Amino acid sequence: MKDIKHWLPGAIISILAVAAILYFVDLRRLVEAIRSANYWLLAVSVVMGIIWLLIRTVTWRTILQEKASLKDTFLVLCEGYFLNNVLPFRLGEIGRAFLLGRRANLHFMEVLPTIILERSFDLAFSAAILLSALPFVINSSGAEGISIVVGMVVGLGVLALYILARNRDWAIRQLHRLPWVEKAGAHFLPPFFDGLSILTDGWRFLRTLGLMTFNWAWAVVQFYITLRAFFPSARLPWALFGLGAAAFGGAVPSAPGAVGTYEAALGGALTLVTSDEARSVAVAITAHLLNYILMAILGIYALSTEGETLSGIYHKLIDFRARNETTE
Repeated sequence: MKDIKHWLPGAIISILAVAAILYFVDLRRLVEAIRSANYWLLAVSVVMGIIWLLIRTVTWRTILQEKASLKDTFLVLCEGYFLNNVLPFRLGEIGRAFLLGRRANLHFMEVLPTIILERSFDLAFSAAILLSALPFVINSSGAEGISIVVGMVVGLGVLALYILARNRDWAIRQLHRLPWVEKAGAHFLPPFFDGLSILTDGWRFLRTLGLMTFNWAWAVVQFYITLRAFFPSARLPWALFGLGAAAFGGAVPSAPGAVGTYEAALGGALTLVTSDEARSVAVAITAHLLNYILMAILGIYALSTEGETLSGIYHKLIDFRARNETTE
């Protein structure tokens, strides 16, 4: 309860999103849309989701400069995505840095910047695919403006990180002057900048960009197949627009796993292009549910290989966060 001011706003937004879906959508038609879906295509989508995870594993490991094995990177990736689905405060991202550091004997602050870079790429790509689909959507000027602003902010953020990484010694000297950095002992600065070093390695940066592009292209095709399970005549721009909107919906403060906000963002976006709110929300619910099930299976298995339980890792992450906040 002491963290209520942090989690309550997100919980309220999720509740409001779910309430809006229940109010505006015909539940009978929603259930019928799910029942009449093409389950063979949904099965193909699940298999493609596993392959997507493997591609993302190679991508993240490239950002990590191969400092962790492929197996460890994959298991920790599954753990992190699972934790994000069930724990508050986006603890899955902290969990990834914490768990991979423990598995691969890396410093937490060496892993964390790689996750920041990965998520920055995700925001940039989601903005790009949303922009590419907007010409096919009527009355989308407001969304276009938002996606442009988000893309610019992400670009400036990556540029700032590049400047810091390029001028490592100067940046460390400047950061040493900050009172909270001095109080913390500044021991985390060298590993933090080690994690940013990919930005100064042109070939590795291009490899990462290529892998990210392939990863997102695979995600678009995967979602297009999911969409075809409900809309046999679906067009590729629908998948682009829906996936871009879903990415931004998942970034909105919400309950763990973007419950409600994901369905509202994706269902609303698809309704704009299909004019069928029941089947559009059915796509969103099904896609989200399949992701939950897949990540629960893989995430729980990955945690079990370390002898961890969900409750145990939650308390370790809370304690870890509290120690760092106290130190700072």
